[in-house]
Amino acid sequence: MNDAAPAPTPAPAPRRARVRAPELTGKGGWLNTGGKDLTLAGLRGRVVILDFWTFCCINCLHVLDELRELEEKHRDTVVIIGVHSPKFVHEAEHAAVVDAVERYEVHHPVLDDPELATWKQYAVRAWPTLVVIDPEGYVVAQHAGEGHAHALARLVEELEAEHEAKGTLRRGDGPYVAPEPVATDLRFPGKALLLPGGTFLVSDSTRHQLVELAADGESVVRRIGSGERGFGADAFSEPQGLALLPDGRVVVADTVNHALRTFDPATGLVETVAGTGRQWWQGSPTSGPALETDLSSPWDVAWWQDRVWIAMAGVHQLWTWDPATGTVEVAAGTTNEGLVDGPAAEAWFAQPSGLAAAGDRLWIADSETSALRYVHRADTGTGYAITSAVGTGLFDFGHRDGDAAQALLQHPLGVTALPDGSVAVCDTYNHALRRYDPATGEVTTLATDLREPSDAVLAGEDIVVVESARHRLTRLRLPEEAVRVDAVAHRTQRAATEVAPGTLRLDVVFRAPSGQKLDTRYGPSTRLLVSATPPELLAGGEGAGTDLFRELALNPELTEGVLHVSAMAASCDDDPANEYPACHVHQQDWGVPVRITPTGTTRLPLVLAGLDDDEG
Repeated sequence: MNDAAPAPTPAPAPRRARVRAPELTGKGGWLNTGGKDLTLAGLRGRVVILDFWTFCCINCLHVLDELRELEEKHRDTVVIIGVHSPKFVHEAEHAAVVDAVERYEVHHPVLDDPELATWKQYAVRAWPTLVVIDPEGYVVAQHAGEGHAHALARLVEELEAEHEAKGTLRRGDGPYVAPEPVATDLRFPGKALLLPGGTFLVSDSTRHQLVELAADGESVVRRIGSGERGFGADAFSEPQGLALLPDGRVVVADTVNHALRTFDPATGLVETVAGTGRQWWQGSPTSGPALETDLSSPWDVAWWQDRVWIAMAGVHQLWTWDPATGTVEVAAGTTNEGLVDGPAAEAWFAQPSGLAAAGDRLWIADSETSALRYVHRADTGTGYAITSAVGTGLFDFGHRDGDAAQALLQHPLGVTALPDGSVAVCDTYNHALRRYDPATGEVTTLATDLREPSDAVLAGEDIVVVESARHRLTRLRLPEEAVRVDAVAHRTQRAATEVAPGTLRLDVVFRAPSGQKLDTRYGPSTRLLVSATPPELLAGGEGAGTDLFRELALNPELTEGVLHVSAMAASCDDDPANEYPACHVHQQDWGVPVRITPTGTTRLPLVLAGLDDDEG
């Protein structure tokens, strides 16, 4: 006899658009599958989440971390597939994708799509983009940018319940096959520091440790940290930048923990000095007590002007930490991604990833704009300003020496001040060490045939380079003459969207996830910022606003350019009984190449979350 109450009737599943998911194709083939090619037909019965990513993109790295919990919790029903869709030429190299999958501990199958074939099939417009496919093979949701983990978890639970009831859900082991581990003393090291005693401290990023090497740069003296990803006294999570403090401690950019730590070489003590372990989101405090303020993917650190400067790659800014007061604050940047010089508070950066102090300048390797820039006192004598020495923006890159105004880099991650007043640049995706001389305004190449150099330190008359993808430090004698290289220039290869002249309707599509609603208790919960390259492309419609739509007036005298769109929406749990509902921020930046033609579209939809109901 069963006295249990009858189970409640489940609410009807929400009606979803029925769009059959295109097949997955990529010239580079599959990784993490044991050599097996995957098909959507073979994955029928599982919830499939496609993660369109590229390994240069900090937002993509954030999403990899956001997906880890979902991936583990729903391992028997959900298959996450990374679709690697390159921005830079180097990212189209298969070996580089293999390295990135290991470097960032991607524990799901990855399709290497160097020609963006699957990207085009799914009409993806931005990195990162997540597409959800139900167990019957239909696309049911698309999300661009970060902050969607909660919405995805809710959707996965709904799909599990719906397809369990229909008999179309298939549980079991997924297709992921881990690659064989490789034994090396370092594994994708990030940054290095010469300690006063002549040894080197290296951030062994993929192994979540610091490693002290002897003066030869090879022999391991000791390891700091357990080697397991974590946020404790003996744990780091993908540490990167290192800087020596005046008191002898080393400050560490603990990147994926969104924190600054200090390491005392004398005692071995590791302490947290800034950050909470949570990622900073729009609307969070931008200054305050260091241990109470969220940070976002600090990538490098430098001691300059009596404080620690932080390359805050995750939000395209520079911050500072003042050990004397125990506070942090924004020093430069608006969080908008791009290359804009001028007063520090108005400047735009794009994943600043390397810092080097040199007298009255703080040099910056601004990776996504392939630029070398610097901080200096403003001409007015009050505050700081930003100036670019090399680089023009998000879409132009290459390997070209000569006058800095036309020289090209490709995603540099490190910069080092040299004794003669020039700077060495770790030109990461060109596998080269470059030099910029402020006295002559010339860019030259010092060395080639390095493998993803990410940092360099001076050691006597030598320069010691972190060859991240060769898992080692490489000692070079500083050359007196430059290496001659054949110049090459590139632009990001993405098909331009053809738009009609006149007025273009921009719609950022956002559907609050199931069980949530836009939170308007304290004013508008959405933000939209629009600009263009060149700025003259827009005759009207640029600037900031709170609506997720905009009428853009296109300049009739121009035929092409790039629209820069930044959108944010905050949604909260829709539960009237809960006085303090949980809220979630969804945000994304798009750079959309456009070409103006008479037969082009008059509407540009960009999906932040959901599906575009107006699509055909």
